[in-house]
Amino acid sequence: MPKMIHSMIRVRDEARSLAFYELFGLEIAERLDFDAFSLIYLSNAESGFELELTVNNGDTAYDLGTGYGHLAFLEDDLEPLHQRLVEAGHAPRDIKDFAPDGQTIARFFFVADPDGYEIEVLARKGRFAEQ
Repeated sequence: MPKMIHSMIRVRDEARSLAFYELFGLEIAERLDFDAFSLIYLSNAESGFELELTVNNGDTAYDLGTGYGHLAFLEDDLEPLHQRLVEAGHAPRDIKDFAPDGQTIARFFFVADPDGYEIEVLARKGRFAEQ
């Protein structure tokens, strides 16, 4: 069976992106530099899945498009990470409880990374309790 191994996003400011993703415990697993671009693979001990940052040399702007998508992280305790993001100037949205029938099935917040990609941070409960 195929195994999902990474997702790639294109970033403009390598240092800002690395500082942002370090707040999620991600570290550089490997870096490949080429003439026109660099590939930076980020990972942590929680998962074998990696986030690939692609930095194209000379790019100053690009369009994320109109499609909605996001990356998601799982966290035991949302409040400390939310506070670290606030202190780092990233303006995370408020923590929400998703309880359509009065019973909370998800607790989460969203924050945008330095390039505008949406990041969802979910509490380790509900369908994610065992992960």
